[in-house]
Amino acid sequence: MISLLRKSFPNAITQTNRVVRCKSKQDKCARNALIILAPGAEEMEFTISADVLRRAKINVTVAGLHGCEPVKCSRSVVIVPDTSLEHVVTRGDYDVLVLPGGLAGNKALMNSSAVGEVLRCQDSKGGLIAAICASPTALAKHGIGRGKSVTSHPDMRPQLMELYCYIDDKTVVQDGNLITSRGPGTTFDFALKITEQLVGVEVAKEVAKAMLWPYKP
Repeated sequence: MISLLRKSFPNAITQTNRVVRCKSKQDKCARNALIILAPGAEEMEFTISADVLRRAKINVTVAGLHGCEPVKCSRSVVIVPDTSLEHVVTRGDYDVLVLPGGLAGNKALMNSSAVGEVLRCQDSKGGLIAAICASPTALAKHGIGRGKSVTSHPDMRPQLMELYCYIDDKTVVQDGNLITSRGPGTTFDFALKITEQLVGVEVAKEVAKAMLWPYKP
């Protein structure tokens, strides 16, 4: 049957092979993000981060800290995770781990040994780690990136200034594999900085332009 098709439609077979090879190459080059969602998380920081990364064609997996049950966020918005953190620990590598803030959500991240394990594994291989608002204190709790430059919600400054080089005049701070930001209103710039690091400045600019966001790399 295949040989008959080759005789009848040689160009079609060749084009199909090209499409398969191209798709395989794209899959191999696709970037993957893991967002850890805990009860009480700040929903703007979660939603904007997931949305912007997906607009940039980055694969986003949302892992519930306590399983796959719906997660009630800080302003009572309910979000259903894709999977559980316990499950994703056994799966492949992620190019970035993202921690939304929110006081209750961050407390849960700080108290989770599984979060600490995933963060230390990511950090040990130099993978990107991105934390916003209150969640940089979860990085401190789990011993991630101490001594590096970070920022956070201003209320978290006292918990970070002795362990890090604290920056309070920038909305997003990157130091090596660590990206931090200040709060709900800085989430677009936070997510676009992650986008820039994973798929390039030009893609970040295109995504920002389509959203009418004044992004400056």
